[in-house]
Formats: sequence, structure tokens, C-alpha cells
Amino acid sequence: MPIKGQKLIDKFTGDTIEFIETSSDTNGERVTLKVTLKSKGQTVDDHIHLLQEENFKILSGRMTYFLDGKQHDIKVGEEVTLPKNRPHNHYNMDDEPAEYIQQITPGIDIDFFLENLFGMINDGKVKGGKLPFLQAMVTGKYLESPSRLASIPLGPQNFLIGILGPIARFFGYRAIYKKYTGIEK
Repeated sequence: MPIKGQKLIDKFTGDTIEFIETSSDTNGERVTLKVTLKSKGQTVDDHIHLLQEENFKILSGRMTYFLDGKQHDIKVGEEVTLPKNRPHNHYNMDDEPAEYIQQITPGIDIDFFLENLFGMINDGKVKGGKLPFLQAMVTGKYLESPSRLASIPLGPQNFLIGILGPIARFFGYRAIYKKYTGIEK
């Protein structure tokens, strides 16, 4: 279960997330993180959050983000909000780490997803920032703070998630694993 002050570390890249506020701390209003990205380049696919927006304030280094088909950079002291329902991404393109405060509004269960994701990464179950296909289907179906890939139209994607999510769940896949978070979804 995510708790204030907890630090998640990707043992392969050294990237870290520290929970400043969890969804539980804020009655689901937001999750606030302190993130240090040591890895260079895009680590996850461009995506769309269906219910949440993300705000970033840069503490050190520089963060690159993708929004509306364009790449942008922000540096120390600058902020940007990536709105829900619009394809976006964020990453570090420099040799130096990027450190920032990230706020996700509303919080819903995104903190459980992050805790779960880091556990799966460290166990070697997520490669190159990509969830295995059936894992992505069950996560898309049962996570309360859903996101989708920007590269696939939402209609077909939602159809596949609706059909394959329950099948993947039948075969033991979970959106959130008790092993990593203390709960199962």
C-alpha cells in the first residue's frame, strides 16, 4: 500500500518516485510525487489518461514532454500541465537527471498502479516500459484510473480491453497484485 515518504526505485535505471501525498492522504483528490529520472529517452509509449491530468514542476535538470504532436522542454522553476484525454508523454532527454514534483489529479488508484508497476519492473515482468499484452488488457479493464495507448484508436482498444481483460483475469493476471501493493484488483 503506497504511503507518504515511500520511495520506489527502478533497480535497472535508478529512476525513483517518492510519495509526497498518496490518494488516501487526499481523499482521492490527488497524488503528489517527487520524481528523479536518471534514464535517458522515452521509457513508456505515448498515452492518454481518461480521467486525470498531470502537473509537473521542475526542480533540477530539464524535462521533455510530448503534447499535441509536438515535443517541448521545460527547465528549473517551470511548470506544465498535461490534460486528460490528450495524447502525451514525459521523459528526460539529457545526460543529467531530471528531478520534478508531479501531481496527478484526481488521484484515484494511480499510486497503487505505480507501486505495482515498479514491482513488476524490478521482477523483470515489464521490459522497455511496456506491459505484456494480456497484462495491459487486464490493467486497462480493472484499474480505476485508466489510460490508453495514443497510437491505437480508442474504440478498438476499448473493445479489446473489454473482451480480453476478463480472459486475462481468468488466467491469473491482475491490474494490481497483492505481492507489490498489499491489495489485489
